[in-house]
Amino acid sequence: MRKKVFQLIVDNTAGVLSRISGLFSRRGYNIESITAGVTADSRFTRITIVASGDDEILDQIEKQVAKLVDVRDIRELAPENSVYRELALIKVRTNSEQRQGVISIADIFRANIIDVAPDSLIVELTGDQAKIDAFISLLEGYEILELARTGIAGLGRGTEKVVYL
Repeated sequence: MRKKVFQLIVDNTAGVLSRISGLFSRRGYNIESITAGVTADSRFTRITIVASGDDEILDQIEKQVAKLVDVRDIRELAPENSVYRELALIKVRTNSEQRQGVISIADIFRANIIDVAPDSLIVELTGDQAKIDAFISLLEGYEILELARTGIAGLGRGTEKVVYL
């Protein structure tokens, strides 16, 4: 089993995300993460999907998704030619003695404290999956109350493979 990151450019129409995710569920493929957002051209949406499987399954995913009417372009975002980022919001229970410890860990990771309450902090962290996983593992001594992760958003490096529609 290996992971593959796909970048899709699709028409910005109602139900397009549902049709894409429906294809995955009908075929029994797993989506590890999916992010979507409008591009600089509001007619199109960029979707980043992380899927896992053997080479045959991953090739089938790419071919099946490419056949969908709304899909204008699909390509793999290979790690060596792409930039991936993920956003995490992490709410940590803290008392006055623990607060500085969480802030120190956040500073090391260049994370931002975006909310402070008497008994908790919310930390915002952006980076690759490994960075976010490492940050969370350092919080083992603290109680994580809530955690929200966006999944990967990615772009290819340089201008060579920019899609113009």
